[in-house]
Amino acid sequence: MREVTGWLTRHPDRLTDDQAQRLKEILARCPALDRTAYHVRAFAELMNDRQGCGLGQWMAKVKGDDLPALHTFVTGLRQDLEAVVAGLSLSYSSGAVEGHNNKIKMLKRQMFGRANFDLLRKRVLLTARGRS
Repeated sequence: MREVTGWLTRHPDRLTDDQAQRLKEILARCPALDRTAYHVRAFAELMNDRQGCGLGQWMAKVKGDDLPALHTFVTGLRQDLEAVVAGLSLSYSSGAVEGHNNKIKMLKRQMFGRANFDLLRKRVLLTARGRS
């Protein structure tokens, strides 16, 4: 199942001929999965092309299909629709900040119960300078 999920979420051009053929056979056997794959790829295009303005139309198409799992996803998107549209439209990213936060959390977990705050602070500062 994981393999099929990987094929569905990967760009079709990046699949080998064998993978593409196997995916085509699987989708032919399961119409619900075929419709799900269609919607997943359409959402990926919205993300990659930064087309937040097309989100409403995409959500309407998903709601028109009998796909409960995607309906749950759409319901979650509606809870903070403005932020989702902005995230799909704007070129800003918090990826670098998230990377630093993850690195600090990793250091904190490594140091838990072993040293005091002063040593943790020193490791965080040295890591920020690339000397850990």
